[in-house]
Amino acid sequence: SKRISDEYVAAGKDSKIAYDNLMMNLKEGRAHALVQGEKTVALIAWHENSDAADTLFAAQEDFFSAATVRFCKRHIRHIQALAGNLPIHSRSWLQRPDVAKWFRIIGYVERGQENGSQLFELPPAPAA
Repeated sequence: SKRISDEYVAAGKDSKIAYDNLMMNLKEGRAHALVQGEKTVALIAWHENSDAADTLFAAQEDFFSAATVRFCKRHIRHIQALAGNLPIHSRSWLQRPDVAKWFRIIGYVERGQENGSQLFELPPAPAA
């Protein structure tokens, strides 16, 4: 969407590169569309590195509600299991005060700044 492209540009990122990465992850089976009714409200993709799985997330503005964040908490743990229980690294370039709150609710820990973004880490799930 134009809003998401504008946010990437405002963060100093190339929206074409982000789009290409997302498409590659979709083709390789490392991305999910989150659908509400008939509408895709978010996309989440991931790529495993040696020490963590990095995510790429794009969502419609109305995605951010208590119910969808609770769903995300379960879904991100599912992705973590698919990635071999590696820590999950997610970044946000948004300066909204509620962003850190939503990450904390999901279980992430703030890890500081990285290349102009706020880095959040979801530690590995405890052994069952």
